[in-house]
Amino acid sequence: MHERGFAGASVRDIVEAAKVPQGSFTNHFASKEAFCLEILDLYFEGTRAMIHETLRNEALPPLKRLRAFVDSQINYLKRNGWRNGCLVGNFSAEASEHSEVIRKRIVQIFEEMRQSVAYCLRAAVKSGDLSRKNDCDELAGFLIASLQGAILQSKAERTAVPIERFKHLLFSTLLR
Repeated sequence: MHERGFAGASVRDIVEAAKVPQGSFTNHFASKEAFCLEILDLYFEGTRAMIHETLRNEALPPLKRLRAFVDSQINYLKRNGWRNGCLVGNFSAEASEHSEVIRKRIVQIFEEMRQSVAYCLRAAVKSGDLSRKNDCDELAGFLIASLQGAILQSKAERTAVPIERFKHLLFSTLLR
């Protein structure tokens, strides 16, 4: 699914990759859509763990948490040779047109990510590292959308340049 996308991976491709009979798929999943929801949730468990290690890690100063969050994204993408991008972003671009239930789950995931970034930004305001003039919720939404765009562009270009540009502008301009 990560390699080929929602439309590009057939049930046959999935069972072949898993080395299981096709009946196993239909015994466990009512549809490809149900399988995709399960995949999204499994993928997001890893993202949620990374969020707790970074954005919600009270042992780190807030802006260091945010930097660690972006660096974790970069390290993940680098391990995969910049080929796969973010499964949530990929499904957002592709599967949300095919399935309302998948679209709604993606919206929930992005909202949870936005809330974690906003939580970190509010801590930065409280510590004096960020101006009180900032609307942390709006800024968090902008940062998640911008990060997803940078990840998507990094995937297409198969290079760190777009996400490194995002990181540089985030810390040198937006959060100064």
